[in-house]
Formats: sequence, structure tokens, C-alpha cells
Amino acid sequence: MNLIFHIDVNNAFLSWTATLLLKEGSKYDIRSSYAVIGGDEERRHGIVLAKSMPAKKMGVKTGESLYEARKKCPALRTYPPNYQWYQKQSQALFRLLSKYSPDIEIASIDECYLDYGKVKNLYGDELEFAYKLKEEIKKTLGFTVNIGIGNNKLCAKMASDFSKPDKVHTLYLHEVKEKMWPLPIGDLFGIGKRTREKLIALHIDTIGDLAQANPEHLTRYFKNQAIKMIESANGIDHSIVEVNREERKGISNSTTLSKDLTSIPEIQQVLHAISENVGISLRKDKKYASVIAVQLKDKYFKSYTHQRKLKNPTNITHEIYQISTELLKEMWDGKPIRLVGIRLDQLTEEVNHQVSLFEDFEVRKKENQLEQVVDSIKEKFGVSAIGKASLIDNKIKKKY
Repeated sequence: MNLIFHIDVNNAFLSWTATLLLKEGSKYDIRSSYAVIGGDEERRHGIVLAKSMPAKKMGVKTGESLYEARKKCPALRTYPPNYQWYQKQSQALFRLLSKYSPDIEIASIDECYLDYGKVKNLYGDELEFAYKLKEEIKKTLGFTVNIGIGNNKLCAKMASDFSKPDKVHTLYLHEVKEKMWPLPIGDLFGIGKRTREKLIALHIDTIGDLAQANPEHLTRYFKNQAIKMIESANGIDHSIVEVNREERKGISNSTTLSKDLTSIPEIQQVLHAISENVGISLRKDKKYASVIAVQLKDKYFKSYTHQRKLKNPTNITHEIYQISTELLKEMWDGKPIRLVGIRLDQLTEEVNHQVSLFEDFEVRKKENQLEQVVDSIKEKFGVSAIGKASLIDNKIKKKY
């Protein structure tokens, strides 16, 4: 039986800042005071990145300006983010977890999945072990986590969000109807703000409503996404814990913007430029990508990744861009974006193209040849010699 843990640091940025201050000799823990982690006052306009529980009770919200936060809580104290320290704390957590299992998928700086089913014979009952693990993290590293336990990644993720902080929750498949169905539709992992609004307009207010929805009816509004949404509402998730994701052979490009992007066309412009770069890298290595993933990071520093497995591997720029745009529209919930990236995985040197009734293999072959000609022109005369794509911000660095 599959058993997955989702381990999520409670209020990571504020908790990790608290551990640093205590280490440096602070006499009190900012987690129990009116405190926030504040963004760059000059460039980010004083955004609240994280807040303590006392500050939250005073109405302070993540993402609002420090000016607004201080009006609600005059005693508020602001602490700057320390990303170097956050990275160290994150690495310390993942090192601790790796003592118990090598099967860990890092989802972001403050959360991961652990495949407990493969080590249950070593450590025993999953609930008992989760409580021991939670206490070890608190005692050893000085911060708390939530641990969600489920039969797949989706259920484990949902369980870890039930109530916080410092909790262990289960969401086994047989508990989905009781524990998950009554929740508001917006609480379902993967349902963004725009999708939530569309579902509510269709009188789908709870996860249970979606779980029992007519697939044909929803497909009219959400196309291929409809079936996946209904499966998720029923606790169905076939994805596996992917170990050492960063070590897999792949190509990625990303850029961090000095100003937030707030519209689809703006983000598409960046995706187009990144698609050109990764496409050139693929063709130069004579490789084809079987998986395309889009990464976004919003102004609250939360990362989101959406990927698609391709029927036919590709190295054609406009196909990478088209799929990336589709992934963007599926995943983006409208929050201002500060980082955009594309990652290509499962690279191959051979392609056995499965041609549908609506495709012309010769046309596709010519497209590939044309791309290579364009690449050679750019290599000889510079990237600006031909093509439309342009970045609105920083240079994009390639990662192999």
C-alpha cells in the first residue's frame, strides 16, 4: 500500500528568522510577538512576506503593505528576509529526513514528499513515526512542521493543510469523502483563484460537489482539465515521489523580474524568450524533451510548477512555447509573478513520432530543419539577428 508523507514547515520565513535571532542571543521568540518578515522597502514597497500568529489575529495579511499592516497593529516589528539562512535551514531539514529514507521529493524550499511505504517495515506505524519525526525536527532544528499522511501525494498535501501549526493529519483514500468533500472548492490543491470563481459560478461550491460533477458538463468549460479536477476531488493522484529531481538530466531557463508581471501577455512574452533559449540548447545537443514544465514564483515567494508529459518528444521552439502557454493558463491564479521558468526533462536522442490524422510529418520535419537554420544564423551573427522574442528584464541563464 502506498503511504506518502507531506512535510511542510510552519510559517517558514518567520520561523527561520526566529531561530536565527535566538541563535544570535535574542531574549525572546518573535513567533510569539507582533512580528512580520518584510520585503525590500525600496523595490518591493514594503510587502508583508510572513506574519506571526499574534499579528495575524490583529488582521495583518501576507502580501499587504507594511503601511497597512502597521495601521492594524501599531506595535508591529518588521524583520528583513535572510534567504541565505533560509536555504541553510531548508537543507538541514532535508538532511534530517534523508536519514530515514532516500525517497524524498523536494517540492519547494519549505516542503517535501517522503515515500514512507518503502520504509514502513523499518520504522513501523506511520502515524506513530510521524509524531516522533515532528518532535525530532522541533527539538533538533528549532522549528515546527505539519505532516500530512495519505495514500498518494495529493492526499498527503491536503492533509498537511488541515489545521496548523505543529500537527499530524491523515487523509487516506477511505477518508476522502468524510474529511475532504465538505471543504470549500478553493481548498482543493491545484485549484487557483480563476478556476475557483468559474466553478462557483457553476454552483460547484465544495470539493464534494466537484467530485460528483458530470464530466461531460465540466469539459465544456475546462476542456481536458475537467477530468483531472474531478479525479483530484475524489482523492485520485497517480504521480510518484520523484527523487533527486534537480539531478535528472534536463535543461532549464528562468528569470527573476525587477517588477511583478500581472497579465497573461506579459508572462507569455517571457515564456517565448525562454522557449527560444531552451529550444536552441536542445537542438544544439541533438536532444528532444518528453516533459515540459513551467515554474512560477509569485511576489510572496511561493513557487508553483506545472508539467506535461508529451506524446511526442519535441525540440521545436513554437511547440515548447505553445505547451508552456497552456500550462501557464492552467496554473496561474492571478497573483503577481516575479520569476518565470521552463524546464525540459526526460531528454532523448531518438523520436518515434506518432502521427495523428491531423498532422503532416513532412511539415513537422521542415519546421525542425528551419529551426536549425535559424539557430546557425543566430550563432554566427548574434541572437538579435533574427526572431521576435525579447525579454523585459534580466538575462536568462541556462542550467544543465
